[in-house]
Amino acid sequence: MIPYKSIIQLDKTKKQSVYIQLSNQLITLIKTNVLKPKAILPSSRSLAETLEIHRKTVIAAYDELLMQGWIITVPKKGTFVNAEIPVLQQKNYLDVNNTIDKKKTGFTYYKNECLREKGTVLDQNYLYLNDGISDVRLTPLKDLALIYRNISHKKHTLSFISYTSTYGHNDLRTTLVNYLNNTRGLNITVDNILITRGSQMGIYLAAALLLKTKDKIAVGSTNYISADSTFKLNEAQIIRIKVDDKGIDTNDLEKICKKHTIKAVYVTPHHHHPTTFTLSAERRLHLLNLAQEYSFAVIEDDYDYDFHYNYAPILPLASHDINGNVIYIGSVCKTVAPVYRVGYLIAAKEFVDEAAKLRGYIDRQGDALLELTFSKFIKNGDLDRHINKMLKIYKERRNLFCKLLKDELGEYFTFNIPQGGMAVWVCLDKKYNWEEIRTIALQEKLVVPDWKWYDAINAKHNCIRMGFATYNKDEMLKLVKRLKITLEKAKTNFKAL
Repeated sequence: MIPYKSIIQLDKTKKQSVYIQLSNQLITLIKTNVLKPKAILPSSRSLAETLEIHRKTVIAAYDELLMQGWIITVPKKGTFVNAEIPVLQQKNYLDVNNTIDKKKTGFTYYKNECLREKGTVLDQNYLYLNDGISDVRLTPLKDLALIYRNISHKKHTLSFISYTSTYGHNDLRTTLVNYLNNTRGLNITVDNILITRGSQMGIYLAAALLLKTKDKIAVGSTNYISADSTFKLNEAQIIRIKVDDKGIDTNDLEKICKKHTIKAVYVTPHHHHPTTFTLSAERRLHLLNLAQEYSFAVIEDDYDYDFHYNYAPILPLASHDINGNVIYIGSVCKTVAPVYRVGYLIAAKEFVDEAAKLRGYIDRQGDALLELTFSKFIKNGDLDRHINKMLKIYKERRNLFCKLLKDELGEYFTFNIPQGGMAVWVCLDKKYNWEEIRTIALQEKLVVPDWKWYDAINAKHNCIRMGFATYNKDEMLKLVKRLKITLEKAKTNFKAL
């Protein structure tokens, strides 16, 4: 006799109905072979008395099991477990209430070693040295929320909440065309723009359409690690170009082009990632000439165009492209806040059309209401006002951070003050190593990013990006203080060797 009273545990305080709790637990008994095929179940009256519940609750549970096919009723004989239910092959269950292990699969699948796990903030007691992200506390939430609410309340909005275009909402596309033509010297139409969920989606779409196994793509000797991973995911062969204080070395690229068939070149010309250096005018035009001569695509990732402090932002490569070689990628995620996944991919119409088709299979469409919100946000002039505000704040933070690095940590680091962006390219004295620094820093509740992200070819340059935009003055002082203590401990360890 099965001890139903001890096996079945019902909780009347739960939101889930008691009869559903009962039917689910009886299903578990069937699946674990405690109740075998053809086994007779207690009468509704008997089980109700055993479990001290109303008989109607048991009848409702049995009806549910009958509807799902777990049990059958035979007139004048009783209720039985369906004989057609196969025995579920499983591990030996000593206790039917054991928690199922959800950490392991029961099947094989392909792991991509080129993909790295994205870090997350785990403890508020720690300070996290990031590689250049915006301060979300400065996000104009009220302005955006007001626009979003006004759009949501309008009757015609109902037409936007069903399936729409894989290109993104036409209103935002039109707004961005006008905005980018006016601010970045582009000469595009709505046919040339696809709305994405941020720059990373743009890179993914471009790579998927450009690259197949063993196709060659040229990138900087130091490069944005997520872009590298995306290209490797497509099994492309990455060829490295030299990088100096003028960005990628296009003379080196020309030598590479003479030896290899290059399908694409990935660049971050405004502020090279990770070094922050700006691609010189001479090299910009040389790159475009090489693209025409050797018929390769230029993937221009303009990830932080809006933040340039010493003078006006430099026009993107796409503004000079007359041959349709440039795929221009950008977003408002870094400018406003990472949570707002609104970006764009700009290219020749035929490429945009193909990218829109592909996008439809990985993300059927964007968030039309969010896209309408940002269209209004841009047209109102709110985006420009926000950018101007951030420029002043981030410039002050850059200046303070660089001063602290020089005054407090000058014996350990060398760096150049970046002209723009949200990070400083900092090189550690080579008698120290980042692995040791990271270990010691954790003792001071400071998390330092993995130096290997910035040195894919193991050049041992000993440099990493240090973001400054996220921190206010007090936070920056705390961060530098913890970093100084960390480095002083590393110095003591070095002397002890």
